[in-house]
Amino acid sequence: MAPGRRFPRQPQRLPEGGRIDRSKPLRFRFNGRVCGGYAGDSLASALLANGIRLAGRSFKYRRPRGILGCGAEEPNAIVQVGSGAFATPNLRATEVELRDGLAASTVRGWPSLGFDLGAALDFCGPLLAAGFYYKTFMRPRALWKMYEHLLRKAAGLGVAPPLPDPDCYAQRNAHCDVLVVGGGPAGLMAALASARAGARVMLADEQWELGGSLLFSAQCLDGAPAADWLRRALAELASHPEVVLLPRTTALGYHDQNFLALLERCGNDVAATQGAGIRQRLWRVRAKQVVLAQGACERPLAFANNDRLGVMLASAVCQYIRRYAVLPGRRALVFTNNDSGYRAALDLAEAGAQVVVADCRPQGAGAIAEAARRAGIELLLGYGVVNLLGRRRVQAAQVAPLSPDGKRLAGAPTSLACDLVALSGGWNPAVHLHSQAGGKLRWREDLACFVPGSPVQNCLSAGAANGAFSLATCLQEGWQAGLRAAERCGFPAAAAAAPGVATEAVHPLQPLWRVPTARASESGWAAPTRSRSSAKWQVPADRASESGAKQFLDYQNDVTVADVWLAAREGYRSVEHLKRYAALGFGTDQGKLGNVNGIGVLAECLNRPIPEIGVTTYRPPYTPVRFGACAGMDVGPLYDPVRKTPLHAWHEAARAVFEPVGQWLRPRYFPKAGEEMAAAVHRECLAARNGLALLDASTLGKIEVQGPDAAAFLDRIYTQRVAAMKIGRCAYGLMLGEDGMLMDDGVVARLGEEHFYLTTTTGGAAAVLDWMERWLQTEWPHLRVYLSSVTDRWGTLALAGPNARRLLQGLDGDIDFRRDAFPFLSLRSGTLAGLPARVFRVSFSGELAFEINVQADHAPALWELLMEAGEPLGIAPYGTEAMHVLRAEKGFVIVGQDTDGSVTPLDLGMGWLLADDKDFLGKRSLARPDCQREDRAHWAGLLSEDGATVLPEGTQ
Repeated sequence: MAPGRRFPRQPQRLPEGGRIDRSKPLRFRFNGRVCGGYAGDSLASALLANGIRLAGRSFKYRRPRGILGCGAEEPNAIVQVGSGAFATPNLRATEVELRDGLAASTVRGWPSLGFDLGAALDFCGPLLAAGFYYKTFMRPRALWKMYEHLLRKAAGLGVAPPLPDPDCYAQRNAHCDVLVVGGGPAGLMAALASARAGARVMLADEQWELGGSLLFSAQCLDGAPAADWLRRALAELASHPEVVLLPRTTALGYHDQNFLALLERCGNDVAATQGAGIRQRLWRVRAKQVVLAQGACERPLAFANNDRLGVMLASAVCQYIRRYAVLPGRRALVFTNNDSGYRAALDLAEAGAQVVVADCRPQGAGAIAEAARRAGIELLLGYGVVNLLGRRRVQAAQVAPLSPDGKRLAGAPTSLACDLVALSGGWNPAVHLHSQAGGKLRWREDLACFVPGSPVQNCLSAGAANGAFSLATCLQEGWQAGLRAAERCGFPAAAAAAPGVATEAVHPLQPLWRVPTARASESGWAAPTRSRSSAKWQVPADRASESGAKQFLDYQNDVTVADVWLAAREGYRSVEHLKRYAALGFGTDQGKLGNVNGIGVLAECLNRPIPEIGVTTYRPPYTPVRFGACAGMDVGPLYDPVRKTPLHAWHEAARAVFEPVGQWLRPRYFPKAGEEMAAAVHRECLAARNGLALLDASTLGKIEVQGPDAAAFLDRIYTQRVAAMKIGRCAYGLMLGEDGMLMDDGVVARLGEEHFYLTTTTGGAAAVLDWMERWLQTEWPHLRVYLSSVTDRWGTLALAGPNARRLLQGLDGDIDFRRDAFPFLSLRSGTLAGLPARVFRVSFSGELAFEINVQADHAPALWELLMEAGEPLGIAPYGTEAMHVLRAEKGFVIVGQDTDGSVTPLDLGMGWLLADDKDFLGKRSLARPDCQREDRAHWAGLLSEDGATVLPEGTQ
């Protein structure tokens, strides 16, 4: 901090405690306001420390929203960090690591976050219910352009940078024995167990500090504070040479065969590298065993106006107090249906806040409840929060006694003044990766959540991700999972045990999917009326929508309880249909907070148990990923590999003009001084027609096919009979797709009884090889055939023109080039100018021509020799442009230019190449009526009327 500058005041910062470094103050800007924080803060904790509660606006209703969570589950505080080319949209403030000079802004709110004209939409709630866009914007059709403009402006979570991304991204492939996802208690124990057994271990966690809940836990492990045990565990893991620790790394997706994609944020999370260093790295990991220990998300509770500023998850409150030394509120109400809420109440009381706990369970929580009473915390057992009061931020909460099942109010609401409401509605294990891996989920009635079922791939779930929510059970499950994973990889189990932790009696939670809404009457209280119902669905009569108060399930997508009721009433009873109609769990949220509550409400509407309702499909990525990380370094000149022939240096020296063909740079033409392209191409064509011309054809795809069944295999691939070819002969062949359309063409040469040599088009070489491998490996694995790509092994020099034979006969060698000794469509192997060579007598220009194949490193020497020996004969190098002209004049097709994937050999007038006495790929498709129509488009040559204008490629 510069001398003389006053550090911004942080009214909500506790005077001591936390894991922040108070010796390193940091300044940052939020919506233009200068704020202060410390090293170790997240942007969210720093905002709360500065007393900033308004962190965003909701998606549909533009309601003011504050920070709700503390990690990837945060739905409200979506920010844009940086500016210009370095701007990064759609970041959660809870996952942004604070740095000096950071500038963040909210993504919604016009003209400002505090005064948003879009907030008027909140009064149009009945018009914006579930599926409103399906009903509202259909008619009149003439206004659709206006609708589209308005919807596009309203949608989205940020602004994409207008300039190219200047940052550098990397990608890395890795293999390991055990990959542990999640660096909390269970993940650390799994990594320790596997590492001690000798396995290669990778441990990935999305936070910048490993430890998970141990970073703010008040419990002791082996008699020492959790922070001390964590420090020792991390030091031990770092000392193992076969262990890779990856903080700031999110597991984005779990794919087939234990292949996982990890995104590492290098250095400070969103620190703009200004073009220096790697910003993010995408890891592609193949693991023998995977341990999923990614924890769980605490879920909120649904009641009227449960999105007011000052509403937070109870676990987030604990983390902000104990990890970041931030007190989110001075007068707190904790609303819970399980024991977790009491931990937040005790932390709040220890930090100096006045606390009241409303527990919907009439019996309370036993020992932890007694500890809360001893701390001076008032307990309201059997109570629930009915409504929150306050135009923006929470000023008071209405609480009321609930019936034992929590579905009805048992008394009149009373008001409690508060500025913070901490919610704990149970826990949702982070089962996303287990689901992506193909595993099913099962419902645990005692925990009221979905947990991993039997895995499909080689993975194990442990800790909170497996429904174990106590620290002792997390540690034990993690240790056992690490041992089993190492044993499955062939390593002996390590002799040790999980650290000792004091166990606590846990009282069962009481599922509460929504709190009934009090309906006003003259006396201020009315008993709940009987639910309207039918045989298939029922909607409670105390609908929040009747009083105008919304009960939110999905904060990011503004999905309310009333939306689920409406969807059920309109027939959307499948959970997948509900997701799409009401947008529950859509987008980047992927159901982290609201899915289970929404499914519970739907189950009540349909009067069916939750296991019958099921759960939606979780899709990758787990959190948003930058396009730059997906592209890696394959951008700009590195987007596609540039391949050069062995003769490239000679072409450059000859001032050739190049063009990209596939991945190759090929000479387009060779201009002389002052010569335009048309004149150069004309000269090159005349040299091939009247004298002698030389083409670099090294880019042709070349595949060698060998094996006892090679001939039978190629008979199925090519349209003509290959098995009948004699050794030393070659033929022009076509290859069709399964749809009967022309896929590629080239020369097939038989070098031996079980040995063939194929050429393909320059751009089709890789696709043809993949196509042939696919049929061999999946459909005809019994065929004894072996394929080898030899494109880069051979340099190919195409010599064309009336003087071609004369030139070759004048060179030293043992190949006889006489007409009767070397007929058309034949090949000869021998030496040419002292170099081993394969020479094919084929022509695609109509002139006498030979294709000479030599080893790639011999190609430059032979090229220079041919150019020198051919100088008296007027030899000229020619490029692809002249080649196209020569082929067009002769009527030879160029696959990929004269074809577009919808052309058959019959359309090209090449039916003579289709064998009638054998089967081949695509033959059956050619018999379809559509392929036999007489009015199909046929290949034809076009001439301009003036005879001089050349049609640009593609315009025909």
